[in-house]
Amino acid sequence: MYYIEMHGHMVSRTTDDYRDMAMAGCVAVSEPAFWAGWDRSSAKGFEDYFRQLSEFEPKRASQFGIKHVTWLCLNPKEGEDRALAAEVLACIPNFLNRPNVVGIGEIGMNRVTRNEIATFNDHVQLALDHDQMILIHTPHLEDKLKGTRVTIEHLQTFSRIDPNRVLIDHGEEHTLGMILEAGYYAGVTLYPNTKVSVARAVDMIETFGAERITISSACDWGPSVPTAVPQLMLEMRRRGHSEALIRKVVFENPLEFLMQSGKFELPRLGIQLRSASAAD
Repeated sequence: MYYIEMHGHMVSRTTDDYRDMAMAGCVAVSEPAFWAGWDRSSAKGFEDYFRQLSEFEPKRASQFGIKHVTWLCLNPKEGEDRALAAEVLACIPNFLNRPNVVGIGEIGMNRVTRNEIATFNDHVQLALDHDQMILIHTPHLEDKLKGTRVTIEHLQTFSRIDPNRVLIDHGEEHTLGMILEAGYYAGVTLYPNTKVSVARAVDMIETFGAERITISSACDWGPSVPTAVPQLMLEMRRRGHSEALIRKVVFENPLEFLMQSGKFELPRLGIQLRSASAAD
């Protein structure tokens, strides 16, 4: 079965990981901009990173028949620096017309501070000004509930937000309901230690249903598994779920979400571009 990796930080993975993902059925990767493991010292560093995401990674993925799309932003961990945020946000529009850039993300909050909230709001406004989709990070562990609630509260202050074009990621048992009830797409992340196990993810699908839920590995430079999504598929089969339900969660939901960008297609599967206006 084909699947779409909705959140993978491939700049930190080897080319062999692309091969393994392709062999497991991955046909596309959605890669949000993220924290490098240290705070970058200038906006120029981000510009180079955005070039890597929009120039080099698509070529690397294409060697294995994988479609690569990306999202651009200043990561929540660096959002505390308001001066740096202003410089980075000023350069992002220069990259938005690139073929594989589908939106702004992963934006959000780390410790839910006043500066992080201001930087988050600036990113949302940037997305609205340029008709971009949005992918949102929610904080880890003890800040998860507060961060998700604050995120939704601030999104609701923007009258032009279309919840159907926003994915709030890293949902868990205590936050998934509020994300879905507010009308947004919800991401569930299969990541050791700080996020969700395969078994918990399947439990959540059984509890909340499959509508507007996407699954990802969020594989990066930390302990993570690039082929975690096929592991979820196997667990769903073990529990007796239908192939149609599995396909909906791992392929159809992310496909429907990404096609709203007007830039996402899978020609070898007969899936052609849909204009952004047609998606509305």
